Amino acid sequence: MRRLILILACLWPLASQAAEKIVVGAFSTGDFSGWEEKSFKGQTSYQLVRDAQSGSLVIAAHAQGTASGRFRKIQIDLARTPYLHWSWKIEKPYAGLDENTKSGDDFPVRVYVVVQRGVFGLSTHALNYVWASANPVGSSWPNPFTANARMLAVDSGTRGAGQWVGHRRDVRADLKAAFGDDAAQIDAVAIMTDGDNSGREARAWYGDLYFSDQ
Repeated sequence: MRRLILILACLWPLASQAAEKIVVGAFSTGDFSGWEEKSFKGQTSYQLVRDAQSGSLVIAAHAQGTASGRFRKIQIDLARTPYLHWSWKIEKPYAGLDENTKSGDDFPVRVYVVVQRGVFGLSTHALNYVWASANPVGSSWPNPFTANARMLAVDSGTRGAGQWVGHRRDVRADLKAAFGDDAAQIDAVAIMTDGDNSGREARAWYGDLYFSDQ
């Protein structure tokens, strides 16, 4: 018994240091449930497929001058799990777009987080992580349609196109940099592939999404 207690005492610090993980999109398990549709213009196709490169189940998106996304309502405590992890792949980037304008506000992939604020959500904030056409990686700019949304380029141009690219972002820090306030919680996560403003076509793929404490 004493030996068992000593073993458990040694293992306890390791268990307490285990990473906390909250899965938002478990696409690799074939689960796309809980993701609702939001259409802005037409319907972008989102389907579970098996990716030839990775062998995993992923979400394949196809936009033809359309703009609709899938979102999941989920409250994430950013004080505990501020880091968002995801992977995505695009066939090719959009070329010749000015993403700072309404006519160029299209992206082959977006992952964004939503913070609901104010009565009826009138002060809701949305931070969009995007694969930009021309704006460089690390650049941030206001959405040309609404002051309540900001864009942040985490990929840009042709670099990485056709390959899976993984990301890890400190959402709490990014929201503070984007909007100036310290959001302790988000209320939804969304993915979107759109080409409505420029009339473009895009094919893209999304891997699993999850939050963690590290």
